[in-house]
Amino acid sequence: MRFLFVHGTGVRRERHDRLFALVRERLTARFPEARVDSCYWGDRFGATLGAGGRSVPGLRPAAGSAPDAVDAETAEWTLLLADPLCELRVLAEAGWADGGQDPYGPAGGDDDAFAMPGVQPAWVRALALLAGLPPAPPHPGDELGALLHGTGLAAGFPAALTAAADSTEAARAADRATGEPQARELATALARAVTAGALASAGADADCTGAERDRLVELLTTRLGGDARVPGARAAAVLGRLAMRVTTQPLLNAWRGSLTVGATPALGDILRYQARGHDLREFLHARIAAAPGPTVLIGHSLGGIALVDLLALAAARGEAVPGTELLVTVGSQAPFLYELGALTALEPGAKLPYGFPRWLNVYDRQDVLSYLAGPVFPGDPRITDHEIGSRQPFPACHSAYWKQDALYERIEQAVAEAEIG
Repeated sequence: MRFLFVHGTGVRRERHDRLFALVRERLTARFPEARVDSCYWGDRFGATLGAGGRSVPGLRPAAGSAPDAVDAETAEWTLLLADPLCELRVLAEAGWADGGQDPYGPAGGDDDAFAMPGVQPAWVRALALLAGLPPAPPHPGDELGALLHGTGLAAGFPAALTAAADSTEAARAADRATGEPQARELATALARAVTAGALASAGADADCTGAERDRLVELLTTRLGGDARVPGARAAAVLGRLAMRVTTQPLLNAWRGSLTVGATPALGDILRYQARGHDLREFLHARIAAAPGPTVLIGHSLGGIALVDLLALAAARGEAVPGTELLVTVGSQAPFLYELGALTALEPGAKLPYGFPRWLNVYDRQDVLSYLAGPVFPGDPRITDHEIGSRQPFPACHSAYWKQDALYERIEQAVAEAEIG
């Protein structure tokens, strides 16, 4: 049996190699006898801005976006990704409403007011510890370093660390702290600011699940003298007020940047495929046919679109792609394009042709680039939709599939159901 991975939009060589190494490792662990190959097409068929983006009025590249959220946690991290210092800014402006009362212990109030001479107050120590963290990403042998390198956040960590440590928001928030409980909350807010800054810097290149994000916050909180078991200042109402302060124009600038330079080659790859997809499909066909035997095709995002087009066009001609037993699309827009009438292979309302293989379509509700296939091809027994939840907001969730054990478990189940050997 053979697996052939087809990457998605915006991916180029370095990103592909890192992503495919992860996919190959996870698939090989479950299918040790299988051959796992990749079909890299980014350099040859991907898009570039030929005129350097001169067509964009008021070009202003910006990192991050503000997608809709369906739960408090996602909404909170959406704000943090858009502005990593937002929680510190709230604390700097509003302080703590509980007057220093510690809900996790009997002591409260000004418990640091009676600190022994020469002993730094806890909130001062938190800032000092933050400033003392190494500016370079920790070594991969350390748990924090391993997480940063394994999630693609290592490159952005030094700048995120410096931004939080040197911010006036952190200093002003510390000035408002009056006791040990606030010092612990300050440590968590600082850790979240650094983590959010690294995530925002990595953007769609982050391979970080919600659990890994939370563990990064815990490790940083502990290093800053906080208690990882105690939640930090989760002022949802206050952060909501902050959202109300965000002006329209900065959001428009961020969206324009993400839809032009920030999303090129991502958006450009999709547009280029819609105009010149034949060459990519021919390339994929040749790679699939190059190795005999049963093949499982795994397509991410635009890779899934191209595979659906290829398989449907071939089946309609009565020329099934050799060896293809199962199609797995992950975070793919193929069903939505079909609904729009923009899928090359099928007119709206047309059924999948005879000879099209079994199709497992994986999606995440937070991933605005993933769609359901079953409802637009009602009654087709070959199609199965499967939901994965990464607990990450968009765009991080669009790449977070590949670290979810649930994805590989479902692929293993689909292979067994298809009796592929």
